Amino acid sequence: MAAACQTEASRQKTPTLELSGETQLPESTNCLTCSDDGRYLSLGHSRGLSVWCASSLICAAEWLQDTLEITSVQMTRMAETAYLLGTVDDMGVARVFAYHCQSIYLLNVINIMEDVNKRSICLAFELSEGGEYGAASISCNSAACLEVYHFPSEAWLKELETARSHQQDQDSSEDVGVEWSPVALVCKIKPPKVPAGTVLDGSLEALQITDFFTHCLALDVETSSSCQQKKQSFDTDAGKTKETNESPRRCTQHFLLPCGRFPGDTIAKSQPAGLPVAVCVWWSGSHNLLQYFLQKAPKNKQDVDPMPDVLWPNSKEILCSAVSTCTRYIALGLNNALVCVWDRLSGSPLSVVCVTAATDSAFFRMQFVDSWPRTADDIQTFTPAKVHLLVLCKSGAIHTVTTGRGAQACTEQLTGRPKDSGDLPTVTAPVPFLQSLSLVVQRNGKVLLQDVINKTTVCFLIPPTTHVIATPCNPVYALNSRQQTLFIQGDLDPSCSASSTDGSQSKLFIFRFGEPGIIKQYILPLPDSPREQNTLSCVTLEESCNLYLQQRQVTWKQLQETAVTQQRGHSRAAAN
Repeated sequence: MAAACQTEASRQKTPTLELSGETQLPESTNCLTCSDDGRYLSLGHSRGLSVWCASSLICAAEWLQDTLEITSVQMTRMAETAYLLGTVDDMGVARVFAYHCQSIYLLNVINIMEDVNKRSICLAFELSEGGEYGAASISCNSAACLEVYHFPSEAWLKELETARSHQQDQDSSEDVGVEWSPVALVCKIKPPKVPAGTVLDGSLEALQITDFFTHCLALDVETSSSCQQKKQSFDTDAGKTKETNESPRRCTQHFLLPCGRFPGDTIAKSQPAGLPVAVCVWWSGSHNLLQYFLQKAPKNKQDVDPMPDVLWPNSKEILCSAVSTCTRYIALGLNNALVCVWDRLSGSPLSVVCVTAATDSAFFRMQFVDSWPRTADDIQTFTPAKVHLLVLCKSGAIHTVTTGRGAQACTEQLTGRPKDSGDLPTVTAPVPFLQSLSLVVQRNGKVLLQDVINKTTVCFLIPPTTHVIATPCNPVYALNSRQQTLFIQGDLDPSCSASSTDGSQSKLFIFRFGEPGIIKQYILPLPDSPREQNTLSCVTLEESCNLYLQQRQVTWKQLQETAVTQQRGHSRAAAN
């Protein structure tokens, strides 16, 4: 009881951030995103799609269709005045739109359902920054695959100008008389298979394996096959056995920018600067991270099921992943509370860390924190670059991981397992323009900014007394880095007596972080786009090899120190 009173008292002392503005939202708004340049907001709702000006909050264009409900939306700038939008609706159909000169145009439907019996459902759809590529996770008849597309950006830009010139009615973007260029399927990635000619004979030890690559693929196939087999469970009440089928494997993918010439990044030479050169993929139940280079679409459409170009093996099952802003580092959250950070430049693990405080709960999500402050030692002396991660567990506990080449890894628990289920975080997102601050949304609807260094709550974000944060288990929100603003959806509080017509609809609440004094000390300069950052494409093979050898030397030293420590521990135990 005393602890609860102390917690409530500390919350009362924490300052609150006042609302900066609000506006009405379209009916049944399901999703919200902000363009990477911060100029526009895109909203998906029960009748289609809307694009708003982020500064004035005025609707700039709409694409409406009855009985269509958009549930997911992404927006990226394709050119100075053209933006690409990727959406998924409630029926699992993915579409590609363009916003150009206050009009929205439907460019392509990714998975057209021509046969009801072979209905393909899009589970997730992602656009690469700049809109050159798109990746759609497709499920069809219990089989899953990842389809990667190349978009004809230059052709679309010319066609958008043609559509603008032909358009008679400025308020409508329909029937403009333009035939849009088709998208090209780059590759169709399926769960890994053992290469032809490899004999599976019961166990991994009996496999006829010719190389390490085949061994890792065989390990994945063996593990996933055992998980996908039908399980027999005994029903004690009925005295019968019943079969349960496992759901199809899900995949997670990340687009990768050029990163030196090792291993295998020579393809980056043929790509314009700032464009993705590869996509990395892992499947549920898998130990391996697979990388595929993004080449031109194959001439033979049958040849679209490629083998991975690079394989990153791991000792435990992958549970979650994250990629740094420059895409040099790939972090994997593994089973048994392990975090592995791969360095694409050296082609080796940067670090493997055990988060000992998280062994009682599996990892759920992880993110890189680019706004971590640099220490005085880092500034005054030459020290290797460090990476900082936020790791969220299924229990609700949050941990920070700091590691780097040649540096001692450090893990800390930011928050423990919540005693009240309402305090369970549903969103934990680093704020790029606020140093060491993270946005947290809890299941009970509370929104706060948390200092991941000092482990303190900086402030609470409070909606009007008449409203609450909408669907806190899956809140609809967007962070605008350019305007240093949070947009988040709110609904009328059911316990509120207000009954006005306007109040019955959802509202968009705006919190501006650049105004209040309690946050000014945390404000950082505007973050660079990954396309504008140095992607290390000029690193030589000799430099990459030197980095690899240095990493091996550090790892060997750490292994020796660990072995000595364990040997001392065993000796003490034997003596006792």
